[in-house]
Amino acid sequence: MTCETIATDKAPAAIGPYAQAIRANGLLFCSGQIALDPTTGEFVTGGVAAETERVMANIAAVLAAAGVGLSQVVKTTIFLADMGDFAVVNEIYGRSFGDHKPARSTVAVKGLPRGALVEIEVVALA
Repeated sequence: MTCETIATDKAPAAIGPYAQAIRANGLLFCSGQIALDPTTGEFVTGGVAAETERVMANIAAVLAAAGVGLSQVVKTTIFLADMGDFAVVNEIYGRSFGDHKPARSTVAVKGLPRGALVEIEVVALA
């Protein structure tokens, strides 16, 4: 099996020993994205809506670097610090994907990197 590392400066650089995404066997595995601005490296403020908008933009940038788009996403996992934010995240997520509806899991977690309220990872056809 051959693995190809995908990287772009249009999404935040990895802040640990991992890749933004890996292409393997026709699939693209994208690492979880939190609301980091790729230009400044700073965390986006403004609550869960602002965070989710930034997360979806970061995901779109990583996918674009691999030559695919949101319509090729087959599975997502949403991690929420508070399930009370589900409706807000769901609205922005749904708007981002439009008519495309990938399989999805949403889980509440005790904490996320940098105190994030939302993190999303995706798997796409590549």
